[in-house]
Amino acid sequence: MAKTFNVYCDESCHLENDGIPVVAWGSVICEKRFVRDLSKKIRELKTEHGLRSDFEAKWIKISPAKKDFYLALVDFFLEDSRLRFRGLVAPDKKLLDHAVFNQSHDEWYYKMYFLMLRQIFAESNCYHVYLDIKDTNGGPKMRKLHDFLAREIRDPRRQCIKRVQQIRSHESELLQITDILIGSLTYANRGLDTSVAKREILNRLRERLGKGALNETSAFSSPKFNILLWQAQETAG
Repeated sequence: MAKTFNVYCDESCHLENDGIPVVAWGSVICEKRFVRDLSKKIRELKTEHGLRSDFEAKWIKISPAKKDFYLALVDFFLEDSRLRFRGLVAPDKKLLDHAVFNQSHDEWYYKMYFLMLRQIFAESNCYHVYLDIKDTNGGPKMRKLHDFLAREIRDPRRQCIKRVQQIRSHESELLQITDILIGSLTYANRGLDTSVAKREILNRLRERLGKGALNETSAFSSPKFNILLWQAQETAG
């Protein structure tokens, strides 16, 4: 029987000229039928740690005062078998040469989204893909991404990828987990060490998933937390 999955996606440092070399994409995946229960449990976790149930968990908000909550949130993700994560990291976008490959930065962006997501999709299931709202011009970009994904997996009638749309992260607990995990990937691959609390989040992930979990391409047999470390193809000088 076909299952319906929700896929909560986000990206970090994806702008072409932001001065940050690392860019990351990621998604938290779960069956649609579990979303309400998982969201309820995360809201309860927030109140258990003295936060409002509608508190928006974000990587940039991690601080010593909220460290225990964020560690508990990471543990929640790691321990609930209904949740899994797929991510992609491009270590140095300065190496990109879009002209050589006859593409724009936006086209490369869609290709990377597909590379990140293609391991998730199975023809026998249905998928609703949700992305964090970045700006007011996201509608056309979502349609282009949906078109690109459908074309690449040969799904012209949208029977597999039913939906690609934007949602507000403060309204989605699972999108908030995506933000935390992508933040961890970006922080680790930039080699940053500016926050004791964030370092503890990275340490917890490495303790539970393996030392190289944030900086190395995962084995195909690692469905819980699976990342691809993507390298730009070298071109002749």
